[in-house]
Amino acid sequence: MIRRRTLLAAAGGAAFVTIVGRSFAQNTGSDAPVAITKYGKVRGVTKDGVNVFKGIRYGASTAGANRFQPPQPPTPWTEVRDALNYAPMSPQVVTPFTGLYASWAADEGISEDCLGLNVFTPALRDGVKRPVMVWFHGGAYASLSASRNVYDGTRLCKKGDVVVVTVNHRLNAFGFLQLADLAPQFADAGNAGMLDLVAALQWVRDNITEFGGDPANVTIFGQSGGGGQVSTMMAMPAGKGLFHRAIVQSGSYARNAHLEAMKPDEAAKHTRALLAALEIAPADAAKKLVELPMDALVAGLKKASPLWWAPVADGRTLPAGPWWPDGPAISAGIPLMIGTIATEMTGLIALRDPTMFTIDDADLRKRLGAYMAAEDIERVIATFKASRPNATPSDLFFAIVTAIPFRRGAWLQAERKALQNAAPVYLYEVDWQTPVDGGKWQSPHSLDLAMVFDNVALSASMVGTGPEAQKVADQMSATWLAFARGGNPNNPAIPNWPNFTVTDRATMVFNVNSKVVNAYRDDERKLLADLQAKGVYD
Repeated sequence: MIRRRTLLAAAGGAAFVTIVGRSFAQNTGSDAPVAITKYGKVRGVTKDGVNVFKGIRYGASTAGANRFQPPQPPTPWTEVRDALNYAPMSPQVVTPFTGLYASWAADEGISEDCLGLNVFTPALRDGVKRPVMVWFHGGAYASLSASRNVYDGTRLCKKGDVVVVTVNHRLNAFGFLQLADLAPQFADAGNAGMLDLVAALQWVRDNITEFGGDPANVTIFGQSGGGGQVSTMMAMPAGKGLFHRAIVQSGSYARNAHLEAMKPDEAAKHTRALLAALEIAPADAAKKLVELPMDALVAGLKKASPLWWAPVADGRTLPAGPWWPDGPAISAGIPLMIGTIATEMTGLIALRDPTMFTIDDADLRKRLGAYMAAEDIERVIATFKASRPNATPSDLFFAIVTAIPFRRGAWLQAERKALQNAAPVYLYEVDWQTPVDGGKWQSPHSLDLAMVFDNVALSASMVGTGPEAQKVADQMSATWLAFARGGNPNNPAIPNWPNFTVTDRATMVFNVNSKVVNAYRDDERKLLADLQAKGVYD
């Protein structure tokens, strides 16, 4: 499918974008589905029997006086607005999708008028209370959008009779710039992106019945940065009551064994680095940051890179945590599913540095020195090699640097949830390996997306074209749907999956033939529990 997207300069922001060159069958005639939202009527399309509404406005433009402020409601409209096209993505430094991720490329505009969401539903106003699945996209809180074709909710919606919602929101400095110490009027700027997601969930609460969904049965799920946002939402008072189940995919990121948000003083360092790149004095930040053109601020982000963006434990929007030192009490009763991919870092490191596939033993030890103390390297290598006797130095490197932040974070989060003893938690790992490029990528970061959304056919660059990927997708999509429906992932597509306890540590290992293993990789877990990470993970 070839698409070309063009921004509209519509007065009042009535439309976000328009698309030409569609190649799928859809109904856009007089009998196209029309939904009545709190703010006005929207017209969608039918695609493969599913009603699709794209780019529904849930908040006003965040430009001008609204920059760095909590989201404001959109201005109501009286006409029927087309909801045929995705909203622009949040301003960001755009990087091309290549290699593994090429299938998911999208030619999108960027704009501060980006608060739009997409709804995929089997029916409107039919009185059926369907589970609602609200997706938070990944991108390290800094980039991407919910508009990638891998997030198309049509197949998941149709397969499970659920309503799927995907959300665009503010990112990087536009959504997570800590300014409270420089300008009190921007006290919430460090979590503006999270407040956008709260606004989206409030929209779901107020409108989803019209789209055939049940506002009392909402699951939030997200991957990578989106998984981190799910974890954060579970600790936010403003999110309480807006969701009822949660799934964290590769988003339990442990920084030096802590599942913490950024502290205000830590976040302020990134603010100062950005101001320096923009050549703005801190005393002038309040005025000049608001007046700065969007493109100039994006250029400053690129100049100041790399900067780390994340929610801020500001004592307001996010009182503490979110998962340190314990699980958040405010969401103790929410069932939770947590998981990782076996070798996340092949897709995060080797895509930028292909030489990582050919390192030798000396290179392995040298490179691990950036992640741990020198005295820990040999015992870490020995422990990981014990269960991987045929592993190359590259294999060991990817296994180790995946386990330190991702898997250790998942273990910690599952433990803290289980210890609350208020709602079940389920732990998983995806071990299926993609055959792409001869299998060298093994099980990379984001491999799960095609499986969860059952969009294997849209993900050839990531999962290949063989039959195995669909077998894994059949299991995983059915499992996510079962969890969304009742808070328990068990279904006929998988073996019986007990909830995680700190005693048995049951883990579902997804593969062509999935299985449950107790205390999976426990030797590695015990070793890493007290490991003092350094460098990129401190």
